Amino acid sequence: MTVRVQPDDFDAGAEIARLRAGNPRVGAVVAFIGTVRDLNEGAGVGTLTLEHYPGMTERSLEDICAQARARWNLEDLLVIHRHGALRPLDQIVLVVTTSAHRGEAFLACEFIMDYLKTQAPFWKKESGPQGERWVQARDSDDDAARRWST
Repeated sequence: MTVRVQPDDFDAGAEIARLRAGNPRVGAVVAFIGTVRDLNEGAGVGTLTLEHYPGMTERSLEDICAQARARWNLEDLLVIHRHGALRPLDQIVLVVTTSAHRGEAFLACEFIMDYLKTQAPFWKKESGPQGERWVQARDSDDDAARRWST
């Protein structure tokens, strides 16, 4: 299990190859890449600035990943989340799960993203033609995370 919070971009293909290298038990690899959009809630986005609390953020992501490992039979998993100023089209987050079968890999990847969106300590500020604004949590993200508690 690998968790990284970094300002630098990542090469998803290289990260996936590294995660599954040499493990013949891997029958499924599921990856999610989140990117910066140029429009959010009707407002133009020129820059998305992601802030985090070093140490606390990594521990939170590690806890989310540990929960996924406890729920599903995974071979390995990776979470990379960027911080700092990003522009539309930039990659924000990479979540990769590997398992013997696709079902567990898909569920674990979705679970990690749902919990990352609601439990990881990141703060987002968008800048655009309308000025700056802090991005508020969405009810739909909370709803998505709640479904895993049943």
